[in-house]
Amino acid sequence: MLSDELITQFKALADPVRLRIVALCARAECSVSELTKVMSQSQPRISQHLKQLCEAQLLERFRDGHFVYYRVPMGGEQTASRRRLLNLLPEDEPLFEKDFGKLRQLRDIPATVPSSSDDSTSRRLHRALVELTVAAPLGDLLDIGCGQGRVLKLLASRANRVIGVDIDSDARQLARAELLLAGVENYSLRKGNMYELPFDDDEFDTVILDDVLGEADEPVLALCEAGRLLKPGGRLLILAATDDDGATFLETRFADWCQATGLRLSTPRHIPRNDPRWLLAVATPTDQETAVA
Repeated sequence: MLSDELITQFKALADPVRLRIVALCARAECSVSELTKVMSQSQPRISQHLKQLCEAQLLERFRDGHFVYYRVPMGGEQTASRRRLLNLLPEDEPLFEKDFGKLRQLRDIPATVPSSSDDSTSRRLHRALVELTVAAPLGDLLDIGCGQGRVLKLLASRANRVIGVDIDSDARQLARAELLLAGVENYSLRKGNMYELPFDDDEFDTVILDDVLGEADEPVLALCEAGRLLKPGGRLLILAATDDDGATFLETRFADWCQATGLRLSTPRHIPRNDPRWLLAVATPTDQETAVA
C-alpha cells in the first residue's frame, strides 16, 4: 500500500507547471520572481504551486536577504525516496531545458566579472584542495566565506552537497550565476554570520574557513562555531591569503587559535612553496586522528 506521503507527492507532480518547477529547482535554487518569469505565470499562482510542493516535501524554502528561494532538498530523511522519484523525470525533456535556458539568461554574468582561476597560483591552490579529497571524501561540505563560489565550483562534484555562506549579498548573487553557468546542481547559498551559522550541530563532514580568519575580530569564536558543525570524524580546512613576510606570523596565529578551541592543526601548506600567497591547513578535533594535509 502506498504511503500517504508518496500519494501526496504524486498528486503534486501531476500538474505540469509544478512538475516543471520541481525539475528546475532540482538543478538550481530559484526565487519566486525568477520562477514567475521562467513559467510566465503570476506571482500568486506560482506561490500557490510552491506552497503545495513544500507541503509535499518536494521543495524547501529559505530566506536570503530580501529574497525567498526554493529548491529540492538535498538532505533529510526522504533524500533517497525523493531521489528515486526525481529519477523518473526525463533528462531530455525539451521544456525542462527551455526553462533552464531562461533561468540562465536571467542570471547572465557581466563580461567584466574577473576570473580568479586563470593564474598559476590559483591553479596550484585548486590542485592542493583537490588533493585533500583523495585522502578523505568531502561528504557534506560547508564553505564559510564562499564569495563568488570559486571553491564550491571546484569541489562540488566531489561532495554529496555543498553549501556556501557569505555575508555579502552581491557575492552570493554572482555565485548563483557562476554555479548555474558551471552546471553545478548540488549547491545552496545562504546569508550567514560566521559566528552564528543557521545549521544544526554535526551537520557537515567538511567545513572550509575560506580566507575569513585573518581579518576576523573573533577568530577563536569563528573556529568554535565551525567546529560545532563538524560531524564526528569531520575536518576543518583553513584557507588564507598571505604574502611571504606574513606567512610565518599567520601560521603562529592559526596554531594559537586552534589550540584555544581544542583543534589539532596540521602544518600549513605554503602555496606556492617558495613565495606563498596562500596557506592551507587541516584542523581536526583533538579526540580524533589528525588528517594529513
